[in-house]
Amino acid sequence: MSRDPIALTIPDLSAFAKSLRAGLDNPPSHLEMLGLIARAAGYRNYQHMRARLGDSPAEPLDDRAVARAARFFDDAARFTDWPGRTSVQGLCLWVVWAQLPPDTSWTEREISARIDALCSFRDAAQIRRAMIEHGLLRRDRAGCAYVRLERRPSAEARALIARVLRP
Repeated sequence: MSRDPIALTIPDLSAFAKSLRAGLDNPPSHLEMLGLIARAAGYRNYQHMRARLGDSPAEPLDDRAVARAARFFDDAARFTDWPGRTSVQGLCLWVVWAQLPPDTSWTEREISARIDALCSFRDAAQIRRAMIEHGLLRRDRAGCAYVRLERRPSAEARALIARVLRP
């Protein structure tokens, strides 16, 4: 009889190890258990497994924040109103950021026209300043050239971008 491989996904290895240890009469320490699991998965040790699989845990996603911010966009992905809450403002700015092409320099008039095209309310100056404050846009010292800054959006921002800019 041949062995059928069974894929196992463990979202929280620490909780898995804790649960496994609870079923043993004489359990090893938590770190020893993590090492045993890593070796059973084919890695030299726990650190080797973390290096190969990625050290950063999955970012938690605040669905309520995404839903709250999504209300400020219409079906055409246009920003409809400036939110009162700063946290929602910052999240909404990511959608505007995502629609600006990277590695492009604009004059103040050009970036304002681009922002106005993405918004149903006409306050490009406020959005431009907020994007600079949130580190999404950079202005040169003379204030005449604007460039989109390349950053990785948060989990909420990525979810909002996907929700609003869906094809």
